[in-house]
Amino acid sequence: MKRKSLFALSAVVVVAAAALVPVLWSGSDYLHNGTAVAATPADQAALIKKGEYLARAGDCIACHTVRGGKEFAGGLPMATPFGTLFTPNITPDDQYGIGKWSQDDFYRAMHTGRSKDGSLLYPAFPFTSYTKVSRADADAIYAYLRSVPPVAVPSRPHELKFPFNNRNLLIGWRTLFFREGEYKADPTKSVEWNRGAYLIEGLGHCGMCHTSINAMGGPVNSAAFAGGLIPLQNWYAPSLTSNKEAGLGDWDIKDISDLLKTGVSQRGAVFGPMAEVVHNSLQYMSDEDVHAMSTYLKTIPQKDEAPEHLQLETSQQFGSELLKQGQKIYADNCAKCHAENGLGMPPSFPPLANNPSIQMPSAVNPIRMVLNGGYPPSTGGNPKPYGMPPFAQALSNQEVAAVVTYIRQSWGNHGTAVSPQQVSDLRSAPLD
Repeated sequence: MKRKSLFALSAVVVVAAAALVPVLWSGSDYLHNGTAVAATPADQAALIKKGEYLARAGDCIACHTVRGGKEFAGGLPMATPFGTLFTPNITPDDQYGIGKWSQDDFYRAMHTGRSKDGSLLYPAFPFTSYTKVSRADADAIYAYLRSVPPVAVPSRPHELKFPFNNRNLLIGWRTLFFREGEYKADPTKSVEWNRGAYLIEGLGHCGMCHTSINAMGGPVNSAAFAGGLIPLQNWYAPSLTSNKEAGLGDWDIKDISDLLKTGVSQRGAVFGPMAEVVHNSLQYMSDEDVHAMSTYLKTIPQKDEAPEHLQLETSQQFGSELLKQGQKIYADNCAKCHAENGLGMPPSFPPLANNPSIQMPSAVNPIRMVLNGGYPPSTGGNPKPYGMPPFAQALSNQEVAAVVTYIRQSWGNHGTAVSPQQVSDLRSAPLD
């Protein structure tokens, strides 16, 4: 679910917003220079506070803040298959930010994917999801962004390859992949379920990572939430529609909520882009919202078929050799934390036995974890997480392939063997 997931044209966020809690304007609110202002200072303060919660929940800071830079000042480079884009300044600076944007301008960008001047926005600003956000929620985020300190930093021009630097091409893309309209509640479902659906499908924009894209950079809607490889990041967002991967149909609501809120649960831990989402965003959400999201995620229809096979094949004989070699490497390097029987010591050390994320058709994530290591996010519920050390310098490509093959095929796991070439391809993958 990482908000800076790099999906083809999805690489520039022109304005960030996250609508997660409804905010209602009272009849006593009024317009001042095209901007809605609450009737009293106390009302305005409450509106800004709610908008701050929404912006945090939407992980706006992840895309619009360079590490070590001013918050929301933009400038984050985002590599895509079509070139590099740079996120814009969304502070209320009049010259370089959104200081001269009206409330209507902000909502139009979120709802229709058009900037203040009417130009089409690249779908990295996930307006295909944000269009579902209510006007009241968009207004609350706008109020918050208007309250942060302005930063006079110009937005850096994008460096897109021809012909993708021609925004007119987005007309065709929008025709194929964009349907404008706010979220409509399903009357057959509970209030909590609808709340969760609103968060997941709207500014949570979880589908941007967990749905694969086609050659045109558009989502494969027939495989919504069925998993996908994040281009150029080389992390695989697992399928939420298959219990063989990250499908949650057989998870307890508590385990799902724990994973979203703290980054760890009795069923496993999050790493990579999802760890950043939990750290920057989900840990700050209310228990009620997290529970609503978990309720919705648990009901996503599960499918028997596995997603498209995303890894290189290796011969059965070579796979058997890797399995034998991997057993020794595991005993020497992994068993102390994850146990000889693969059951681990959750939540500190996740189980590997019967772990769907280990057995997925794509072996990208376990390979990267062995190579690069990592930590679950530091959260209020898990402030000092245990980490996984990197083995890129200690193990060769074949040794990494061997130990990953071993954990994918032991203790009843049914993953396929991993080739050293796969490890070689991922060894130089970017860490962010």
